[in-house]
Amino acid sequence: MSGPHTVIRHERWTITPDRKPDARAVTHQMKGEVCGEESGKDGSWKPPQTWALNHSGKNPPHHSYQRDHHPPLVHVHA
Repeated sequence: MSGPHTVIRHERWTITPDRKPDARAVTHQMKGEVCGEESGKDGSWKPPQTWALNHSGKNPPHHSYQRDHHPPLVHVHA
C-alpha cells in the first residue's frame, strides 16, 4: 500500500492591466501631501486635476499632490 502523493507544478504568473471589454474602468484620484484630503475617484483625469488646482487656490501652502492611478489588474500565466 502506498501513501498519498503530492504533485507540485511550478508555474510562472504575472499581474497585468485587465484589458478585457468587461474590465472595470481605470480611475484617477489626487491626494494632498500636506493635508491628506482627496479628490473623488473619476474615470477621467480632468476632475481630480481640477480639484487639486482649486484646492491649491484655496490653500496656498498646499502645492504638492500625489496622483493615484487605479487600473484594473488581473493575474495571468506568464
